[in-house]
Amino acid sequence: MAPNITDTKAAAVAASTRATALAKAASLPRRAYVTFLAGNGDYVKGVVGLAKGLRKVKSKYPLVVAILPDVPEDHRKILVDQGCIVKEIEPVYPPENQTQFAMAYYVINYSKLRIWEFVEYSKMIYLDGDIQVFENIDHLFEMEDGYFYAVMDCFCEKTWSHTPQYKIGYCQQCPDKVQWPSQLGPRPPLYFNAGMFVYEPSLPVYDVLLRTLKVTPPTPFAEQDFLNMFFRDIYKPIPPVYNLVMAMLWRHPENIELEKAKVAHYCAAGSKPWRFTGKEENMDREDIKMLVSQWWDIYNDESLDYKNFVASGEAEVDGDEETGLQPFLAALSEAGVVDHYINAPSAA
Repeated sequence: MAPNITDTKAAAVAASTRATALAKAASLPRRAYVTFLAGNGDYVKGVVGLAKGLRKVKSKYPLVVAILPDVPEDHRKILVDQGCIVKEIEPVYPPENQTQFAMAYYVINYSKLRIWEFVEYSKMIYLDGDIQVFENIDHLFEMEDGYFYAVMDCFCEKTWSHTPQYKIGYCQQCPDKVQWPSQLGPRPPLYFNAGMFVYEPSLPVYDVLLRTLKVTPPTPFAEQDFLNMFFRDIYKPIPPVYNLVMAMLWRHPENIELEKAKVAHYCAAGSKPWRFTGKEENMDREDIKMLVSQWWDIYNDESLDYKNFVASGEAEVDGDEETGLQPFLAALSEAGVVDHYINAPSAA
């Protein structure tokens, strides 16, 4: 039987359409926020607060939560119900030695290196679970590729007492206040806080990260020290409004305009909003109390729960901008690769 020309032509058109849609899906810039969660403790509240904060500021991108296997099912369900994309990762452990970490739990933070494996995204913004976003920061995705962006840290807290910086009173936040002595060698390179950073997932980088970790002795600030060493040559500082570390409020108030802070990092002892008592050192400050109150306002706002956000129609992406997962999945659907999928939230 001779081939049906009409059917052959239709098949060719369908194949061409499929190829075009796949190429379109592959070329779309895919972006997301990402955070990390381990264990069965109360940090899940921080991640929920972060997800709701991103919704409040109308971020266009989803929140991916990289979780370790020990995160219980009920916590996973909470995250999914809040519109998060939950991805389980395996722990990463540093080489064994006698290092005393600045905080005992820091050792598990090496597992954050797994997020470089999330190559389904072209660029991601990492945020610790004890962070809250008060203004939209989606524009950070537009910064030039090829660099590691983060906010400079402060060396003035006692957790830095093991360093020469702390011992001589030197801090990169006020480098002219105490000069770096020449007898100690070159001034230390700029050092960032790893609670928030902008990066590009990459399997080759991921591979080198893990291979380098195997031959790099752990240090007190664990993965933060390691990332600073690894990305030293491509690190570019961004303003402190993108990662307001609580200690900056009393250590370097001259560098902080609290009303302009876009991202607050509740990393000082006693500052976690869901554990806050106000009794720890510096926690009786009015600015700290205000920031904690702002976190709770977002966390308790039921209109920001994902189911209510979707029901209100707020989850729609404005205009014709192709952002997040929606255009990628739509292109795959057009190609016939997927017949159905769960709509990803426009904001986590």
